[in-house]
Amino acid sequence: MKDLIYPIAIEPGDDTHAFGVVVPDLPGCHSAGETVEEAYVNAKAAIESHLDTLLDEGLPLPEPLTLGEHMGNPEFAGFAWGYVATRNIPALKKTIRLNISLPEVLVQEIDAAARSRGMSRSAFLALAAEHEMALA
Repeated sequence: MKDLIYPIAIEPGDDTHAFGVVVPDLPGCHSAGETVEEAYVNAKAAIESHLDTLLDEGLPLPEPLTLGEHMGNPEFAGFAWGYVATRNIPALKKTIRLNISLPEVLVQEIDAAARSRGMSRSAFLALAAEHEMALA
């Protein structure tokens, strides 16, 4: 699954002010962080949440502009620029049905573990796969 990449405008911080982040392609999407690194992490979470909300509300995802087009906007004068790669939220929201074969005892253990967490079998398997891939 290919990541989505968004340009971000970073408002400089200092000893008393956090670094502010604006995502120009997603109006209303912004975040901040005490450090530049924290600002990037928070921007990723904000973008993913914003995309998720737009999709849930049936709204179209805005087409991103080029970094050059954004840099020419006087609203962002004095800001630094960067990119944030996020999970492809539209692809994550699209489900597909699949048929897999597992030993019966393993399916019973998966079902018991899923029930104990208040999850469906599919949700449990998806969470386990995401966890395993994050370790890779």
